[in-house]
Amino acid sequence: MLSIPRVRRRRKMTALARARRRIQGVGPYLSLVLLLAPLLLVEPLKLIALFVAGSGHWLTGTGMIIGAYAVSLLFVERLFKVVKPKLMMLGWFASLWTWFVTLRNKVISSLRGKPLTGDQPR
Repeated sequence: MLSIPRVRRRRKMTALARARRRIQGVGPYLSLVLLLAPLLLVEPLKLIALFVAGSGHWLTGTGMIIGAYAVSLLFVERLFKVVKPKLMMLGWFASLWTWFVTLRNKVISSLRGKPLTGDQPR
């Protein structure tokens, strides 16, 4: 019996996949700049939202805070996951990240009462 070869069809990449591939291809310092750019926009927006809420526009301020946290969680977190391998190539960032993860794990283990090791997902 003859075997019929299967033709694999390659789908087109989505826009997010193309963007992720391009971001993964940049160097470590450009990755740091790419990560800092949205942070420098989102974090001051949170403070501005507090001033807006404090001046009597509490509904607008609350909406701004929710929006800023949503952008921070959805965009900056995903971007950090993409650029983290490149950032770990920087010696100072790798040592700072290792120190932070170790401190975080010590605090969490002291609160829970059991030891954690490494950078474990939750």
